[in-house]
Amino acid sequence: MKILIYGATEIGCLLATEFFEDHDITIIDKEENRTDECNKLDISFVQGNASNIDVLKSADIQNADIFIACTGIDEANIVACLTAKKVSGVRTICFVSKEEYKKTLSFNKNGEHFCDFFIDYIIWPEELLTQDIFRIVTVAHALDVENFADGKARLLEFKIKEESILANKKVKDCGFPKETLIVGVTRNSELFIPYGDTELLVGDKLIFMGTSHSLDILAGRFFHEKEYVKNASIIGGGNVGLMLAKSLETMKIKTKIIETDYERCQFLAEELKNTLVINGDGTNLQLLDEEEIGASDVVISVTNNDERNLLCSLLSKQLGVKRVIARVAKVINIPLFEKVGIDVAISPKTSALSEVKNDLAENNVDILATVEQGQGEVLEIAVISEFNNNRIMDLKMPAHAVIGIIQRKNNVIIPKGDTTINTNDILIVFTKTESANIIKEFFKVK
Repeated sequence: MKILIYGATEIGCLLATEFFEDHDITIIDKEENRTDECNKLDISFVQGNASNIDVLKSADIQNADIFIACTGIDEANIVACLTAKKVSGVRTICFVSKEEYKKTLSFNKNGEHFCDFFIDYIIWPEELLTQDIFRIVTVAHALDVENFADGKARLLEFKIKEESILANKKVKDCGFPKETLIVGVTRNSELFIPYGDTELLVGDKLIFMGTSHSLDILAGRFFHEKEYVKNASIIGGGNVGLMLAKSLETMKIKTKIIETDYERCQFLAEELKNTLVINGDGTNLQLLDEEEIGASDVVISVTNNDERNLLCSLLSKQLGVKRVIARVAKVINIPLFEKVGIDVAISPKTSALSEVKNDLAENNVDILATVEQGQGEVLEIAVISEFNNNRIMDLKMPAHAVIGIIQRKNNVIIPKGDTTINTNDILIVFTKTESANIIKEFFKVK
């Protein structure tokens, strides 16, 4: 696949890094924006503005399959996508930072305003980040949450603490509930797929897949999380803070939000009906103490500054908050946040990367989610007739992967080795990213 990326930004380089091994990548941007990260990759670079038809032609837009605009300027991205669409009809993906652009440009193909001159896919990273944080917040102490099969099945990630009964136990001896599978373990920042004899250690992050009910039982039995999140504090009243507070209100979670800008606080107070809005600085320890932030079940720091989010998170930890989630603008900072004790560090760029990967996937193989900063992938695979009536233990997949869930019409099955798969079943498969393409190819042709 030939992919043109307009913007040598961090997200542009992340996309190029993710796809260059399997696809033909060209980045378009001004020469002064070219970074060392881009130079290290085996990709092409075309100097110029992608709104210019001549520049697009020099990047071979006529033969491109995908055009992605991800500069830091919304208007430049929009114009470039529309120009690329007009010139070649290429599939276009446009990054925006404003809600109004997302709403205005997301035309329904059957709507009255739809025409041939359009952008195929609009990505607003802050919206995706909010959705990810909301899923994590609503499951107490989970590091990651993904929902599948219309909510009938899920992926949950938990960390083994020192007092955990799972510490130093082998997987086969843990006695996890029926209809749950442990599909991945991250140890010292490295993801691997465990076997029955794998010993679980303090600090390991465990990834489970299963039915929603069975995972609730697992959380309560092994991670002492029978309690629900009842109150939350948000530091930062920007787009993410506002959208998150609205979502928490729908769940009847008692929420307070701290914002430094007085005028923004007035706006927040008008938009939020059941959220306490506090005008103040989230890095002020005295303010956090006076507002009883330490009594929160979870604190989410979502300002647009990494250093501020880190400080707010550490201060919240000092006040006794058990669970802290921090927004991280620079993906490279995520390991640092985790190393100093932040429970969940999450970036809008990684959320957006997952969305693009899903969009680029083949029709019969979708990427439902990525985990651990892209080290693992959850694939959705439609079973073709060649695999009908095969037992899972007999598949002999060419790379290590776990079939975690089978969707069969309206039913969800958590399979065992002797479970058979049928034509038109939907398999939800967990594997390491480096093995994803091998697994995809295996299920295309037997």
